[in-house]
Amino acid sequence: MVETLHYPQQVAINAYGNGGFRFADLSHKGSLLCLPGRMEAWAVNSASELTLESLQPVLDVADEIDVLLIGLGSDIVAIDPAIRAAFRERKVIIEPTQTGGAVRTYNVLLAEERAVAAAFIAVENAR
Repeated sequence: MVETLHYPQQVAINAYGNGGFRFADLSHKGSLLCLPGRMEAWAVNSASELTLESLQPVLDVADEIDVLLIGLGSDIVAIDPAIRAAFRERKVIIEPTQTGGAVRTYNVLLAEERAVAAAFIAVENAR
């Protein structure tokens, strides 16, 4: 069993790019899930890898969130209707966009103390 790397609280993202994220005076390489009570490594490297299974940690806390922001990397792609349906059933709004826009929106919603989660695919170049 592989232990998931995590940070024990949900905090704002200070920077993104170069294949990772900076938050809480830490540097994280790779994609990232920001969930109520924790931030953790996410083994998704491209939008094509986005599945219900890869989003299971978010589904597990769906009753604690109102909005899931999905940072799709550098491009915007269609989200699988099964993913949309699973979150709709749990009354969670999903907002897929480029990672940069998702990070900025996440920080605003977190500062407003909204019930937000995020799934960010790491990018090389910040926009």
